[in-house]
Amino acid sequence: MTHPDLSILIIDENRIRASIIEEGLREAGHLRVAVLHDVNEVGRTIEAVVPDVIVIDLENPKRDTLEHFFSLSRAVKRPIAMFVDRSDGASIEKAVEAGVSAYVVDGLRKERVKPILDMAVSRFNAFSKLARELEQARSELEDRKLIDQAKGILMRTRGLGEAEAYALLRSTAMNKNRRIVEIAQSLVTAADLLGP
Repeated sequence: MTHPDLSILIIDENRIRASIIEEGLREAGHLRVAVLHDVNEVGRTIEAVVPDVIVIDLENPKRDTLEHFFSLSRAVKRPIAMFVDRSDGASIEKAVEAGVSAYVVDGLRKERVKPILDMAVSRFNAFSKLARELEQARSELEDRKLIDQAKGILMRTRGLGEAEAYALLRSTAMNKNRRIVEIAQSLVTAADLLGP
């Protein structure tokens, strides 16, 4: 569920359609709603308003207009709900790739705005959590590779076994009050500088 104190920016050149969205949000208890009718002011307005969620309504979207908003979606890293009157498979696919959280075709009705906004925020949060977990897993894998590389260097240069090499890395990290991966990085860098 979205919280009423969310800051929401509505981007819509059509004032009547924008008022339908705004009314739906205000009826749902959202008080911090800004409306932008001039799409050329999007960047400046996002900087000024710093919205938590962006709702974009495109009555008859042209391909270049869609591309502009898809690139905006990639850049702002916020939940975006996009309403369009018509669409094709390629545009839907591009919207998903760009991270648009809700892409609604021919569905602009006041009573649908709130549940769609809730879904956009939930989907964005779930996607962000998955992206963070993936990044953490990648980072841990890179750390593991670096530690293995450092162990290999110690095993070759000091004639140590794997467990002893790891113990040396660990004790050095503890003595220097640093992480094992930092010690491993220093060792690998030094080995690269010194050559074979």
